[in-house]
Amino acid sequence: MLFRKKETQLDRIKYKLEQAKQKDAAFLVFGSSSHQYKVDKKLSTKELAQWQANNQVTLPEPYAQFLTEVGNGGAGPYYGIYSIEKAASYTASHALTTKCVLHPKMTKEEWNHLIEPLISDEDISDLEYEAARDQVLGGMLCIGTQGCEYDMYLILEGTNRGKVVYTSDFHPDHPFFFVYEEHFLDWYERWLDEIILDYDITWFGSRMPGDEQALIQVYQNATDEEIKIKALEGMFKFRKISQPTIDFLTSVAEQRGNDRTTAIQLICKTSIDAGRKFLLEMLRPERNEEFLQALNILNWYGKSVDLTEFIQLILQSLDRVHRAETLRHVGYVLESSGAITLQNFAPFLCHNDSNTQAAAIYATRNCPNKQESWKVIEQMFAGSNKQEALKNTISYWGLIPHAKLLPYYKAVWPEYKNQHHFREKFTGCLKELDLPDDYFDK
Repeated sequence: MLFRKKETQLDRIKYKLEQAKQKDAAFLVFGSSSHQYKVDKKLSTKELAQWQANNQVTLPEPYAQFLTEVGNGGAGPYYGIYSIEKAASYTASHALTTKCVLHPKMTKEEWNHLIEPLISDEDISDLEYEAARDQVLGGMLCIGTQGCEYDMYLILEGTNRGKVVYTSDFHPDHPFFFVYEEHFLDWYERWLDEIILDYDITWFGSRMPGDEQALIQVYQNATDEEIKIKALEGMFKFRKISQPTIDFLTSVAEQRGNDRTTAIQLICKTSIDAGRKFLLEMLRPERNEEFLQALNILNWYGKSVDLTEFIQLILQSLDRVHRAETLRHVGYVLESSGAITLQNFAPFLCHNDSNTQAAAIYATRNCPNKQESWKVIEQMFAGSNKQEALKNTISYWGLIPHAKLLPYYKAVWPEYKNQHHFREKFTGCLKELDLPDDYFDK
């Protein structure tokens, strides 16, 4: 266990704050450099009572205990915990006292109906917008930020009082996320535990809590497929997975259920070799629906291993790539292995679909010795998308120094000659061919 016997949760938290600071002395955990594991001065009982009276709010007890026994803000998940004064500034005072309308099982339809006034194309007054926003965020206190549009709220009223909610902007089909813990202190202590255990907590709180054995147990006992998936996804917080868990995940992958790909990804995160047989299956022609998923896994976890066997299968399967997204990921994997050539991508570079062609141009941006494949480039420049092809290649490749391509560059020179950055690309091409700087002006 991470705590000593006969200690209260608040005692454990204070002790673990010191442990976390020692573990992350270089402040590598996301957001830790902003708070450095320091908490602000605690609120007195009198100060807390005065704040609650002024705002007509009774804070959930675990959070109130934190303010008076640990600190009024400071160290915490992401960029830390706001002071109570700052937290209250994000919600209108009258909205703090309303009942929270959000709940963990909110459907997309409920959510979309709730935020419809906030995303509608119809003009509404500022007062109407604020009223709609207060309805969504009412009954909650903003206790911190994750950065950008992501914030952390604490529910003050209703059935879910005391729970922490992660919010983002008002996006259709994306209700706010309720963390797994029942109250603030459990959530906060889990954050400290995961730092001390050296978990990957980039998206702390969004994954199911528990160690390997606990998550396996949840998976095995669950009858709901969604819970099974979440139990597996909870394992992504482990930097490496033990052999018994790899054996368990292998059995999951072999059952070919809905969670097969997640299990394979987890295996490969620890060891590409352990997941090799599954990846080779996913790259075969008959496994077309898994092809992109295999590319993603190789791109994420395969950069430091020998991919020769996988590369051969990918090259043999290029004729079944029909989507720009898949093509981009083929490029990522081939590039990292040094196996990418313009000849591999010729059918896509000369494709009639502009999105496919653009993806191929981007995928081959670091391909060496492009001038040796000048015939492919000339065919691309002469195709139906020649203007877009020229624009994209100039942006991603620069100019390819070959005499056969100069007429195409000369045709678009007037568009670029007054842009310093691009002008250098044009003159650099001419220098490589021992041509005068004013060649394109003649």
